[in-house]
Amino acid sequence: MSATDQQELVRFLEDRFACAQACTECARMCALRASLADLDGPENQQQLRRKGILCAEVCDATCRVLADQTWQEETGTRAQVEWCRAVCLETAHVFDRNPGAEDGAKACRDCARACTEFLALLV
Repeated sequence: MSATDQQELVRFLEDRFACAQACTECARMCALRASLADLDGPENQQQLRRKGILCAEVCDATCRVLADQTWQEETGTRAQVEWCRAVCLETAHVFDRNPGAEDGAKACRDCARACTEFLALLV
């Protein structure tokens, strides 16, 4: 393996790990935000709760895919990471409309950014 190949592999693994870490943090923040939403509250609280739960589940699933040692085919991994990125961006927009959810919105955007950076390596 050449030095260039080794550098590319290291970058790939680092970005994969960074994406998995961002997914884990986003899942934690979304679950926390969803738990604080009023179950019987107004529509915006219900939407925040639904999006928070969905985002936490998608991020958790994405982290598991990225942590899998056997590694699925690239197409499946790409689809999972792209889905995660899309859900995170949607959730960030919902969080933006709810006072007190700024940390959750930031975690979602950080995760979407990490997903984008990782996807760039899969080209």
